[in-house]
Amino acid sequence: MLRSIQFGPRKSGWWCHFPTLRVVVEPGRGTTRRSNHGDLLGDGNSSAPSRSTSPPRIPLHPVPSGTFTPSPSPDSTSCQEEDGPCRSGLERPAMSKSKEPQTQSISSRQRCPQANGLESVAPLVRSVEETPDPIPTTIKGTVPAWINGSFLRNGPGKFEFGKDRYTHWFDGMAMMHRFHICDGNVTYSSRFLQSDSYVCNSEKNRIVVSEFGTLAMPDPCKNIFARFFSRFQIPKATDNASVHFVKYKGDYYVSTETNYMRRVDPQSLETKEKVDWSQYIAVNSATAHPHYDREGATYNMGNSYGKSGFFYNIIRVPPPEDNVASEDSADLTGAKVICSIRAAEPRKPSYYHSFVMSENYIVFIEQPIKLDLLKFMLYRIQGKSFHKVMTWEPQYNTIFHLVDRHTGKESEVRYFTAPMFTLHQINAFEDNGFLVMDMCCGDDGEVIGDFTLENLRRGPGEDMDKFYNSLCRNFPRRYVLPLNVDEKTPLDQNLVTLHNYKASAKKTKPGEVYMTHEELHDDELLQYGGLEFPQINYERYNGRPYRYFYSCGFGHVFSDSLLKMDVHTKELKVWRYPGLFPSEPVFVASPKATEEDDGVVLSVIITPREEKSTFLLVLDAKTFTELGRAEVPVNIPYGTHGVFNEMG
Repeated sequence: MLRSIQFGPRKSGWWCHFPTLRVVVEPGRGTTRRSNHGDLLGDGNSSAPSRSTSPPRIPLHPVPSGTFTPSPSPDSTSCQEEDGPCRSGLERPAMSKSKEPQTQSISSRQRCPQANGLESVAPLVRSVEETPDPIPTTIKGTVPAWINGSFLRNGPGKFEFGKDRYTHWFDGMAMMHRFHICDGNVTYSSRFLQSDSYVCNSEKNRIVVSEFGTLAMPDPCKNIFARFFSRFQIPKATDNASVHFVKYKGDYYVSTETNYMRRVDPQSLETKEKVDWSQYIAVNSATAHPHYDREGATYNMGNSYGKSGFFYNIIRVPPPEDNVASEDSADLTGAKVICSIRAAEPRKPSYYHSFVMSENYIVFIEQPIKLDLLKFMLYRIQGKSFHKVMTWEPQYNTIFHLVDRHTGKESEVRYFTAPMFTLHQINAFEDNGFLVMDMCCGDDGEVIGDFTLENLRRGPGEDMDKFYNSLCRNFPRRYVLPLNVDEKTPLDQNLVTLHNYKASAKKTKPGEVYMTHEELHDDELLQYGGLEFPQINYERYNGRPYRYFYSCGFGHVFSDSLLKMDVHTKELKVWRYPGLFPSEPVFVASPKATEEDDGVVLSVIITPREEKSTFLLVLDAKTFTELGRAEVPVNIPYGTHGVFNEMG
């Protein structure tokens, strides 16, 4: 998720900080589906009416959800490490303009049915109270006794302080949730992350730390001159880590996309120390979607900017050391940059949310969602928020940067594809000289800035329909990179020789390969609005050939179904109830698993139709039928990501 952006002066020039990016601009330099049982600025305070005066009863059997009509076809320091043994020496020319035709003549939005009569989801983006002490849940059905651990979730949970209201959904204060599962029983607890941002805002009873879509206003107690000059002061960088739970050296952290993380206790949800990436390594940020190898090392990406230009850096944090007494403190020692990739457009670097990793390779996707550095410098002075600073520029192709994970060497071959937008990768694996990459993709990158609270709190019917129908839809795609391309490789021939693969790759000139994707789905998926939040059996199949992934269908602005996709047959299994909105599904393998989908899928289900009607859903991962649910009388806002923390 995108987070706050800051800007201010310094002796050597000006600096600004924004999602996965901190910049120093120096003077004089360029800146078969089976239905189973289962720049909009608002004060963020608009209330949307419910669809009926009395809340409808939540159905116990799946029925059609919504009405559709077919659409027409038609923090304060900058990385200054310019040179080093791990930096790629490749000079990057300007990001190439799109030349090849796209495989789809119409957009993903046009391919999907148009919504008609959507209900309001305003109750899903309102502030809630925390539940610090675990409370029991009511079990319906059966929760398998072999599940032993905690389902941890993160996401925004507070959207105002005093009279101040946040503008964007991403701005809400981080709230951690824990469903502890043991011997067929489940308890629930939650806590707000005690970030500096949360504490300062609480003490002042107003928003004093800027977030992605909300600019903190000057202190009203200051005189007019102090308020004016405060716009030129270096603002506080947010540590509101509301995106994900991540793990480094055995410790859990909550993370966003700035240089700050917070270490947390995964059992009590206690907030521990704040960790600044720049104190360990010459990067100024890290994504909230690291990858883990089978030796226990963690890989991530972050940015740096200096005299030599703008770089996307691949980071490796080593596994915890054996036979070393661990201290109760954060430890990122041994972290290092293994490769630095020069940005194709140094003045307009690309935004990214995640990256690809197989057993031997890492791929960074430089997509045409651009961050205009000059615009950033103006926004703070003009008193504007930053949720519209990204621009979708489809005149540029998408670049895949291929890096050897073990040596850190970047391939001299440049891989391109048509303009596309991706947030989350599904999986990647190597197959007979090819790298197969599956990911959720769309063809319109402007969607992120649209998730203002004003939009999400629209009323039911036409108003909500209009917003939803304007949004991009993401679908699973497969790209295949040929790994053995050299001067003898023929031009303008499909290099993908794998059986039953429809993706193509052609060498267009020396050192360049243009790729066309395969749609990793059938038309049936269109009726579910595409999908996002993909998850796999990560521990056993990440970076390896696989067959299944689990995700959320988006027939509404928030996910309204759970999907299981077979990537071999492109068949779907679906769990969907009207009025129920599931979270990102997380797969938990059974202890005696012999097949890829032996286990359960966990998801937290919320509804805008009834107060305090939340439940943890447990699905059989193989049949995608409901095993049981754990009902808890609390309200939980719509969140972001989660993990399963297995206990001994």
